[in-house]
Amino acid sequence: MRAGKLRHRVTIQKPGRTQDPVTGEITNGWSDVATVWASVEPVSVKEFIASQAGQSEITTRITMRYRDGINAKMRAVFRGKIYNIHGALTDPKSGYEYLTLPCSEGVNDGE
Repeated sequence: MRAGKLRHRVTIQKPGRTQDPVTGEITNGWSDVATVWASVEPVSVKEFIASQAGQSEITTRITMRYRDGINAKMRAVFRGKIYNIHGALTDPKSGYEYLTLPCSEGVNDGE
């Protein structure tokens, strides 16, 4: 994977729970897993039509260097926008060079 294509800073987050130290209340939230260099690209019109757009939510493709543990319960944040990760696809050769994350925009509750 050429580093020149990875020109965007993307933060990967996972769902988690925190406890308020004053009230003891448990709240759901998000914690950062990593901030990585990635390529963030909208899905092309051709791909959008091929996926039968009426049933597809995928609007963006994020490509990053391989990192273990990325899954569909996580989300990505780029330029203040939240992207729901729908899966983590490894590269076809070694499976350890890069990940492609098909994403949709919007709020993810982590489930």
